[in-house]
Amino acid sequence: MVIARRAEQVLSWGRCHRFDHVRLIPGTIDEAREAVRGEGPVLPFGLGRSYGDSCLNDNAVLIDTQRLDHFVSFDEAKGEIVCEAGVSLDAILALLATKPQTDGYWFLPVVPGTKFVTVGGAIANDVHGKNHEVEGTFGRHVNWFDLARSDGQLLRCSPEENAELFAATIGGLGLTGLVTRASIRLMKVPSLMLEVEDIRIRNLDHYFEVAEESRSGWTHHAAWVDVLAEGKAAGRGIYTRSRFTTCENSKEAKSGGPRVPVEAPSWAISHPTIKLFNAVYGRKLFGEMRRTECTPYGPVFFPLDGVSDWNKMYGRGGFYQYQCVVPKDLARESTAALLPTIAEDRQGSFLTVLKEFGDITSPGMLSFPMPGTTLAVDFPNRGERTLELLDRLDAITLDAGGRVYAAKDGRASAEMLVQGFPKLETFRRYVDPAFSSTFWRRSAGTR
Repeated sequence: MVIARRAEQVLSWGRCHRFDHVRLIPGTIDEAREAVRGEGPVLPFGLGRSYGDSCLNDNAVLIDTQRLDHFVSFDEAKGEIVCEAGVSLDAILALLATKPQTDGYWFLPVVPGTKFVTVGGAIANDVHGKNHEVEGTFGRHVNWFDLARSDGQLLRCSPEENAELFAATIGGLGLTGLVTRASIRLMKVPSLMLEVEDIRIRNLDHYFEVAEESRSGWTHHAAWVDVLAEGKAAGRGIYTRSRFTTCENSKEAKSGGPRVPVEAPSWAISHPTIKLFNAVYGRKLFGEMRRTECTPYGPVFFPLDGVSDWNKMYGRGGFYQYQCVVPKDLARESTAALLPTIAEDRQGSFLTVLKEFGDITSPGMLSFPMPGTTLAVDFPNRGERTLELLDRLDAITLDAGGRVYAAKDGRASAEMLVQGFPKLETFRRYVDPAFSSTFWRRSAGTR
């Protein structure tokens, strides 16, 4: 058995966390099973798009799945794809685009904000998209997966077979074992084009009005918010809703895009530059209240993928992305408390997104989505000042009975994990004893 092995410093996507690791890169499932049974603690590693420390295992071992990138089968009649864990969503979407059906295309039912995520990573974080109210999370569309455990077992897990381990692994942050292969259920779409409508929103009340109205007939929703707006303007921004359709006179898809070649200087992400960006972006409708167009799905679903290495804009210190969800019955009140807290502190960045989660239950024990409103904000890492602000946001979220997204987190307390995830104690029973992560040791008090 040959397993590529190298020692190196690995960063998460937010670049706040960087640790030395031993990286094992198995090329076959047998090699992956051997790696799992080696010296622990080990942690699966995909494309490293987790913002915080849940994808890191400081001074220990990462099992890199980059060579486990083979498709196994594609059933065009059933809409089922089977592949190894290291296959990216980008590769799946590229394959599906070459396989038109008589009545449209097969498509992944749930995609997150980047397509550069592996199938294993999508399962481990039970990722969600802009259509949670319609399709729920990624894990709902997993038929089964094979899980390599450190005791040598390779277990088929599904809602019917090893069901508890199936539920623990979906959203289980890679702690229950190594997913080697998975079967994904696809959905049919009429074309690879979207009808997209942008609506100017005046404030937070207007956001909730448009969100409610959009539940009828639209499948994908999210709003960009001007994080610096205060007072009666708090929550202003642009609401974007879309749905797959067939259309003509569309925008052409662009391939490739600019790259951020080096780490940006600290002044690049400052209050004046953020204010300027928000003012310019807020005028993208050129005075119109709403605008409708037809466009390829890529720029709508994966807007940041068009700029390679965009995370370098935050410089050497990196950034924190804070994402929380607050329950539906307190969503308006809690969001109205979160936004002014951010605006007054003047640390927020270009990316502030509001969207709604629906009532479809996530299959995973530690899945992040719950019915309510989710807020995501980028914060340049300014040390203690930034951490203190995030603690204040945590307090508002906890008071509302909400939770933070582990895939984005890199500093929340153990209390956030315990109170935010009521199935945590049940989940602990399924953690593989040879698996761990920096996040898990920090937030759950384990080795």
